[in-house]
Amino acid sequence: MNYKIALIKGDGIGPEVVGEAVKVMDAIGERFGHTFEYTDVLMGGCAVDAVGKSYPDGTAEKCKACDAVLLGAVGGPKWGHSTNPDRRPETALLSIRKDLELYANLRPAALRPALAESCPLKNDEGIDLIIVRELTGGIYFGKRERYTTEDRGEEAADRMAYSEKEIERIGRRAFELARLRRKKLASVDKANVLETSRLWRQVMHRLAEEYSDVQYEDVLVDNAAMQLVRDPGQFDVVVTENMFGDILSDEASMITGSIGLLPSASIGDASPGLYEPIHGSAPDIAGQDKANPIATILSVAMMFRYSFDLPAEAEAVERAVDAVLNEGWRTADIAKSGETSVGTVKMGELIRGKL
Repeated sequence: MNYKIALIKGDGIGPEVVGEAVKVMDAIGERFGHTFEYTDVLMGGCAVDAVGKSYPDGTAEKCKACDAVLLGAVGGPKWGHSTNPDRRPETALLSIRKDLELYANLRPAALRPALAESCPLKNDEGIDLIIVRELTGGIYFGKRERYTTEDRGEEAADRMAYSEKEIERIGRRAFELARLRRKKLASVDKANVLETSRLWRQVMHRLAEEYSDVQYEDVLVDNAAMQLVRDPGQFDVVVTENMFGDILSDEASMITGSIGLLPSASIGDASPGLYEPIHGSAPDIAGQDKANPIATILSVAMMFRYSFDLPAEAEAVERAVDAVLNEGWRTADIAKSGETSVGTVKMGELIRGKL
């Protein structure tokens, strides 16, 4: 099979980690008889420098012409203070999610066996959960406004809105995923305060009747945050709205030991999925061969599984990563004090060697 992949290398360490992930894809292609055709797509701070806007015209069209999108990282202090939305890298991220209709963000948080001691939660017996975050609705896409009041000075407001359709499609995605895992689903909301959460819960309860084989529970977001650090092993699939998911998925990532290990997938119903590590652009180590490429390489495994329906290829990548970690190889972010670490290129080389 031949697959077309859009590469958004982006800013900071993005080009370095994407480069190693591409080499892994090519190694998988040689082993399993696939070919991968790559199209470079400009987006993020580098696009601001090149063409004056973070989301150049035609970006979505280039991505839609491919079977999947691999993103490194975008953003950095250099572009973070612009008052022009077109020159802010995060605007590009929101735009591509909307244009490709990527309404579901899948963020697995699994504690890899070789790194169990890196978990900040002592005596934990295992972490293997996935957060399903609604990605194109809620407060991040609602109306924003500032206005002047007579007695309170300037005031700002952000509108948070969800429709039944938006809730049902992300809910179904979560229930279907739970069926493929341990058949447990926790729906996180703030129904004791927010009307959007009360609608969310209403729709989720209707779906729960349809998916009676899945163990379902409602969890208030403040309790969910507490339970993630108290007993993360109780969770399997967690589904929630955009802002709550943004916060909880970052919390979940850190209990696995390093943000440099975790991949993510943003998917819709028809458009190509977008796969990216959850870490940022880390401009302080860019170009120094220090970045951990594992999260990007595991994002490729998610691409194989969710966009290409290639589970054997996905498992081969994941086994290769675990084999390297089991042998004690570490990049600087996951090395213990006194341990020797390897660079970006060497880690990629070791993983390819296991394929």
